Amino acid sequence: MKTDNKDKLWVVIWIVGLLIVWIWNKIFLHEPALIQLQYAFLNTIFISFLVIILATLLAWFVTHIMHYLKGLKTQIFRVLITFFLNIIRSIPQIVGVLIGYIFLTLLIQQEIVSNTVYIIFLMAFILSLFIFLELYDLLSERIEHFKKLDFFNAMRVCGIRESRIINREIILRSSFVHLLNKQIAIFGIAIFLQCSIDFIISVGLSTEISPVNLPVTLGSLLAKIDSKQDILALGYAISHWSYVSNIFFEHLQGITVAFLIVFSLLCIYHISKGYAKRHRL
Repeated sequence: MKTDNKDKLWVVIWIVGLLIVWIWNKIFLHEPALIQLQYAFLNTIFISFLVIILATLLAWFVTHIMHYLKGLKTQIFRVLITFFLNIIRSIPQIVGVLIGYIFLTLLIQQEIVSNTVYIIFLMAFILSLFIFLELYDLLSERIEHFKKLDFFNAMRVCGIRESRIINREIILRSSFVHLLNKQIAIFGIAIFLQCSIDFIISVGLSTEISPVNLPVTLGSLLAKIDSKQDILALGYAISHWSYVSNIFFEHLQGITVAFLIVFSLLCIYHISKGYAKRHRL
């Protein structure tokens, strides 16, 4: 395969790798653990895809609001929104998401939120709230760049609406490749943050905060006692080589969860890097 198509190669590697892991676990992992593992992986991927959608919508909405407020004489609303965005920007992503998840678990404990669909949506929204600024910065920079070119004013003179110029000509036609590359990177960020926070909450920050009724994900599954024992068995096998053969048969759950997280993040990184290189971004 050509060097310029490394992103496609890594997509194939990811899919084939996942398929091999699933077949191996289907053969050697007992059924209840396999079902839980499948749900954890699917929930993780689904939430991460949902994060991409919500982050894109948030970035698009805020970009348009800030763009049109810029043309008004009164700048109070633009200053307030900028202040709010700077607050989000100043909070480390993992800390912000952790605070959001703490409030979510409290809502679940108080039975204010109980539907699994709503919980998944809220999990994705919390993640996207602290991620969408990366897309917002990209869209804002692209709009400001093209506004300096002659074609922007030429289209306005021709009577084309400014919203159509921004959405169709700038975002869809001229910035789609940049936007997609950023979305691929956000997909990896969402998986990493989600697994990290779910692991932290599942281990337990206090006796009052716990993953009550949270959908199982790779992060929360990694924190379960069975998975932790499997990881410890891996450390034992390093100093006792005769035990290595047992790892892939008797300790599959923890090893598989850890592998899926690392392998997925590695593949997504190379997909994003290869895509950027292929399109010379």
